[in-house]
Amino acid sequence: MSLDDAIETVLQKVLQRIRPTEEERAFVEGLMRELEGIARDTIESLDLDVKPYFVGSLAKDTYLAGDHDVDLFLAFPLDTPLEELRERGLELGRAIAERLDSHEVAYAEHPYVRATYRGVKVDLVPCYDVKSWRDVRTAVDRSILHTKWVLDNLRGKNDEVRLLKRFLKGINAYGSEIYVRGFSGYLAEILVIRYGSFLKVLESADFMLRQKVIDPGNWLKREHEVAMKTVGREAEADRPLIVIDPVDPRRNVAANLSWEKYGIFYFKSTQLLENPSEEFFFPMNRKIGNYLSELRRKGTHLVALLFEAPELVDDVLLPQLERSARGFERALSREGFNVLGWNVGRKSGKAFIMLEVDRRERERVTIKPGPEFFTERGRDFYLKNERVWLVGKRLFAEKNVMDDIVEVISELLEKNQVATGKSIRENIRNAEITLDYVPKELEDEAYLFLSREKWNLKG
Repeated sequence: MSLDDAIETVLQKVLQRIRPTEEERAFVEGLMRELEGIARDTIESLDLDVKPYFVGSLAKDTYLAGDHDVDLFLAFPLDTPLEELRERGLELGRAIAERLDSHEVAYAEHPYVRATYRGVKVDLVPCYDVKSWRDVRTAVDRSILHTKWVLDNLRGKNDEVRLLKRFLKGINAYGSEIYVRGFSGYLAEILVIRYGSFLKVLESADFMLRQKVIDPGNWLKREHEVAMKTVGREAEADRPLIVIDPVDPRRNVAANLSWEKYGIFYFKSTQLLENPSEEFFFPMNRKIGNYLSELRRKGTHLVALLFEAPELVDDVLLPQLERSARGFERALSREGFNVLGWNVGRKSGKAFIMLEVDRRERERVTIKPGPEFFTERGRDFYLKNERVWLVGKRLFAEKNVMDDIVEVISELLEKNQVATGKSIRENIRNAEITLDYVPKELEDEAYLFLSREKWNLKG
């Protein structure tokens, strides 16, 4: 079998797993019709001038089998004051959600309602009814324009997008959230539209990195000054890619994409093209070893700080944990310890910061004052110490002291000498600090961190 045939065989097998069945499509379409009917009835009952729009992968038919989250946007007229949009939008969202199965209020730039209906998550999000980028007032407004642009340009490449999304999920590079910093679904759709297919996107991994600027909306000609300002800003920020939003020249769709996640995509694309396998899309569970054996192999030590995870969403908590880990890295470096790597996360209600360090103790010298040299105690002091000198009539000596890293960290926290995340500062001060030990529920996480299998490009 040729390499091309092998790749095609793999892709067809993957598509069978990720392409929605006719029954699933019928369920989704029926669900959306019901939700639209409920929304329109509710809008009418409240006498509001609001239009409901479905956005996201369901509306674009780029969703993966089994992934049915609904994004229903409630678009208010442009002349609505922002405070009124927030207030009436939340009121409308709650009124719609009362007719669904369950709901709660969530918060982003402004409050919105998260509901469930027939086992499916439904986000009810107020926004402005924008017709162009010049109308955009809030971060969510563009979603209506994004959906329209993709529907106008996708031209039957829906399954190509599905393959790219599943590939990015398989290599852990999917999601633009700040704690992921990967490829958004919209970015995946743009790349397929721009390059023509899933395989052509992978083949372009090196080219697009060197090309740097991707302009599917042709803004560099249509709105040159605005688009160049975006390019300049994003180039200065050293982004791996600058993808000018085809519906808004002021925005880089890839602004949240990190170098690490692009690097994973870069290497995995080549690997798939050279050795096609379903594992790129559906990775097997990584083989887990013993973290204590890993410590013995490397001759390093593991410090873990464990504390109750505050009630924060991952978008807020994980960046604060990362900031704190970097704070410990800098503080311990000043104290003479070398931090070889760090890892953060949340598990079983606990937040954790793991630090791999080069040693568990440090030796330092202190000055030890002694008695007057002509006394009996002075003679004992002189005999017991290696390096002794006089200042006036008093003896002094150097003393070597061994400091345990746990004690050093405790002292640094007590003296407020570690830069930590603002919302978790108090939690960290009260953290349990362990050395070369983690609770059972974190043993696998510790192994994946210490072995670097968590990030291994060749794994």
